Amino acid sequence: MRTYKIGVIGFGFIGKVHAYAYQNLPFYYDNLPFKTKITHVCCAHPESARKAAELVGADHSTTDFRELTENPDIDIVNICSPNNRHLEQLLSALAHGKHIYCDKPLVTSMAEAEQVLAAAKSYQGTFQATFQLRFFPSSLRAKQLVDAGFLGKVLEFRSSFLHAGSADPSVPLKWKLSAQAGGGVIADLASHAIDMVTWLLGPLDKLTATTDIAYPERPDADHPGQTLPVDAEDRAAMLCRTKSGASGVIEATKLATGSEDELRVEIHGAKGAIRFNSMDPHHLEIYDATAPGGPLGGLRGWTAVDTGQRYGSPANFPAPKSSVGWLRSHVACLHNFMRAVEEGRDGDPGLEQCVQVQRTMEAARRSAASGAWVEV
Repeated sequence: MRTYKIGVIGFGFIGKVHAYAYQNLPFYYDNLPFKTKITHVCCAHPESARKAAELVGADHSTTDFRELTENPDIDIVNICSPNNRHLEQLLSALAHGKHIYCDKPLVTSMAEAEQVLAAAKSYQGTFQATFQLRFFPSSLRAKQLVDAGFLGKVLEFRSSFLHAGSADPSVPLKWKLSAQAGGGVIADLASHAIDMVTWLLGPLDKLTATTDIAYPERPDADHPGQTLPVDAEDRAAMLCRTKSGASGVIEATKLATGSEDELRVEIHGAKGAIRFNSMDPHHLEIYDATAPGGPLGGLRGWTAVDTGQRYGSPANFPAPKSSVGWLRSHVACLHNFMRAVEEGRDGDPGLEQCVQVQRTMEAARRSAASGAWVEV
């Protein structure tokens, strides 16, 4: 049985999540035909790297990502660094033929995405992005229903990712609130909302967008008492049309007071509708417009389908009816990637899907700047 050696670049919040997923795959899936071991961790600071390596049992820690991307002993490079660091790390990993598991979004701009595409022309490894919200049983069931024609002709859709972290003006300016670092809600949250829409309904054709910055200055995280100008949006809203002709709205915000980590997707068709909410991932709500009605309602109405943790074989833990949580979707997303690595094929979502999300993000920024409809 092969053991894949993994190098993790970046060990903040999302780096810990990915490490958790690697180390817990054997608990969730029966008879895995491979093993994984995190052997190297790279962080911006030596002490952070050392502590991360100690936590996951890695043999090596470093501040130089090339010690991972250029290392012949490493099979998989896992990129969890800030968005503006992705490009050089991706180019190095691609050039050295590493399998790549990359946190979203791919890079900070379409110009950078074009560089990645050019570098990947002769790439033979497996690439997958961490759009893990696809990997709840409820969202996977939604995909099944859409592909099976349950909705009929799709008429309209809504996809909203709601956070509240920027509603407080005292929140300091960290990298996810900095355009220079590749932050802003278009990259952080809208990338997920866009991916869900395009995964379920296909690519977008055109859009118009607006963005907002709630507070022009925020406290400097490194220098108490000082402030810094804010240059990344706290909220973005897009009116969109898909290539298939459906129209809808995509929204991402960190100003939704009272929200925590809430992705809502709602799709309406001529024959039915579906609703998904990441705060209740145990259920997928479906509406069958072909069901008979009647004076007292008949059988027509919204139904909450118990999707739970019904992933099917080889998933085995915990029970199918156990409530499902956010971390479980990350484990499922990583398992999908590792199966692709083991089988010698590309991951899903792969590089092309990531570039499509990047293209849509770029269109939203262009539209917000010009106030015009733009083609995606």
